[in-house]
Amino acid sequence: MKKRLAIISSHPIQYNAPLFALLAKSEIIEIKVFYTWSQSRESLFDKDFGKQIQWDIPLLEGYEYEFIENISPNPGPQSFKGIVCPNLINAIMDWQAEALLVYGWNYKAHYDAMRAFKGKIPVYFRGDSTLIDETGGAKQLIRRLFLKWIYRKADYAFYVGESNRQYFLKHGFKNDHLFYAPHAIDNSRFSDSDGTYKADARKWRTELGFTDEDIIVLFVGKFESKKNPLILINAAKQIKNDMIHFVFVGNGNLEDEMKKESEGMKNIHFLPFQNQSKMPVVYYLSDILALPSQGPGETWGLVVNEAMACERAILVSTKSGCSIDLVENGKNGYIFESGNLDQVVGYLEKMTSKKETLQKMGAFSKEKIQKWSFAEICKSIELNLKT
Repeated sequence: MKKRLAIISSHPIQYNAPLFALLAKSEIIEIKVFYTWSQSRESLFDKDFGKQIQWDIPLLEGYEYEFIENISPNPGPQSFKGIVCPNLINAIMDWQAEALLVYGWNYKAHYDAMRAFKGKIPVYFRGDSTLIDETGGAKQLIRRLFLKWIYRKADYAFYVGESNRQYFLKHGFKNDHLFYAPHAIDNSRFSDSDGTYKADARKWRTELGFTDEDIIVLFVGKFESKKNPLILINAAKQIKNDMIHFVFVGNGNLEDEMKKESEGMKNIHFLPFQNQSKMPVVYYLSDILALPSQGPGETWGLVVNEAMACERAILVSTKSGCSIDLVENGKNGYIFESGNLDQVVGYLEKMTSKKETLQKMGAFSKEKIQKWSFAEICKSIELNLKT
């Protein structure tokens, strides 16, 4: 008989929906996902992108789910009281869950459920926080004690990578209560088995005025301080190779400043936010994916997974949680000290000295990312689920 696992998540996202669909096919586990930000069912407003987002890939297919009414007067994930669901606990009990997996504790509904089911059924936690941004001091000590108290409401945790594992250990979890379940994306959706993505990307490059010899450094995401896209514009000012171009894809509150800083620069290009169905082509448009985050809060950086699945070389900062797990210096890219412009320029010059170097790095990326998959997460959940 299958084990019944209730999963709590705030809202459907492109990174979890394929995983839930795969879990639904398990011969060991039966799942139901309980979404707590009920207002997100149709679409959601992303304040950082500054627009209403409605994903163009299916997020609610292939698995059982239920939206639980969120009665918060100010609904959304921006605060602890932004998600309040009085009916959540009863809904999970009515479904007769034998175990609970909670994505994120920092909403009232999620925390209340952890507290309610602790000691009754096994409670699992899934998050990707790290210690990367810690600076010490009294505030950090107080937060450490607070988080240890929070995590007592969970029995086990699935960690996404090494930095996340160290975080859980620091906050009270024992080693044998931590299970590896790698941060992953739908690798198959980004593979280009029939060459369509590459063909579309070549056409797009031509339309944008790039030649086959040009090298494209890609930044994709929110134009915000946390991700520090301005350091790439400053790097572009120092690099004297006319064949190296920087393409920024997205929107955000730094957009005006970025365009002002790059005014008159022919090697800087801006493209608007692209929806999920177009993202593989965006990556194949480029040669290098750059994630220059300075934090705080870049707990992982799943754009790196996506770019690696598309055979791209990677330049990533030390403030990105994925760096120590996914990037091997000189093999599929480089890790630079966050905020170090000289290192950014130096590594980009080294990476772009030969096209063949980038091709080898891209091939290594694709090979390495295969182990960071939804299948591995499913195996871990199946193996470690206790009822």
